[in-house]
Amino acid sequence: MNDLDKLKHLLEHWIEHNDAHTHTYKEWAAKAEALGEKELSGILVKVVDESKKLKELFNEALKTIK
Repeated sequence: MNDLDKLKHLLEHWIEHNDAHTHTYKEWAAKAEALGEKELSGILVKVVDESKKLKELFNEALKTIK
C-alpha cells in the first residue's frame, strides 16, 4: 500500500470517527440543555456545526484522491 492509499484509508477513518464524535456532541448538548446549562449547550451545538464542516472538508479531500 502506497502513501496515497494510506491517506485515502485514513480520510475514510477520520470521517467515520468524526461522525461518531458529532453524534456524542449532540447528545451532550441536549443533556446540558436539560440541566439548564444553555450557554454550554450552545457551545456544544457550535462544535457540532464545526464538525459538520470538517466532515465536508474530509469528503472534499477524499474526492480528490478517487
